[in-house]
Amino acid sequence: MTNPTAPAEHLLLLAADFTRHNDALTRIRLTDSSPATALTQQIGLTQHLADSALHIVDVLNAQPMYHSHAIYTVYARVKQLAQLTTDAADHLLNAVDILDHARDGIPLQDEGPLLTHQQAVGEAASRLALARNLTALGTRDAFATAELFVTERRRRGVHPTHQQPALSHIQDAALRAVAQGEVTISGGKPDIRSNAVRVSITTIRSLESRGLVTREPCLLRLRDERVHLTSDGYRGLAAAFGRPQAPDLTAARPATSLSAKTARTATR
Repeated sequence: MTNPTAPAEHLLLLAADFTRHNDALTRIRLTDSSPATALTQQIGLTQHLADSALHIVDVLNAQPMYHSHAIYTVYARVKQLAQLTTDAADHLLNAVDILDHARDGIPLQDEGPLLTHQQAVGEAASRLALARNLTALGTRDAFATAELFVTERRRRGVHPTHQQPALSHIQDAALRAVAQGEVTISGGKPDIRSNAVRVSITTIRSLESRGLVTREPCLLRLRDERVHLTSDGYRGLAAAFGRPQAPDLTAARPATSLSAKTARTATR
């Protein structure tokens, strides 16, 4: 039996891998002692992203479903992510070639000019910047594609089999922010990239206690930890996509008290 949210869960995992990849890519400095080695190690991570995206196509193919316009969009976005990461890996390979040729005193092309070390670093830096730009939106794109898939399947009457976790509005917003690679921790306090949501350390701890998120060392400078979803977090968030959230119970109590107070005032 197929899992109705399997593609979405894979997409959320891909989103997390894009976050890890982009953190590592940002960390690379071509002025370090062995820039070609750092780039070569990064290429493996980038190629893994492309392979993971192509695997999601296989996961989608295993799902019996009507191929609506939204589903075609999901396929297109996944293939685009695979292509973008493949192109990024090519740029990183080019950067390595540039640095290696300059180190060995070999022109990049026959009868071409021999680059100085400084020129080679500049050319490699431009390739690195291209790779960063190509994958910069990968996390958010993978997240949006996961949500689109589950929402469209719900519209077609296919609902997730996994139970959606009962979350407050704040917890739900925090879980989504984590899935989109927006939450890091520095000095024991969350640092949120987006201004649209605020996440406290208390909320992070509450999600941790329920096994929905976990912390990992963060490669970004001035950041201690990166918050990621766990396996239960992937399944729970996928099950919540396309479904309106019930209002918080605490939000309903003041309205009741105010109504009672108004009624008492009216009788005086």
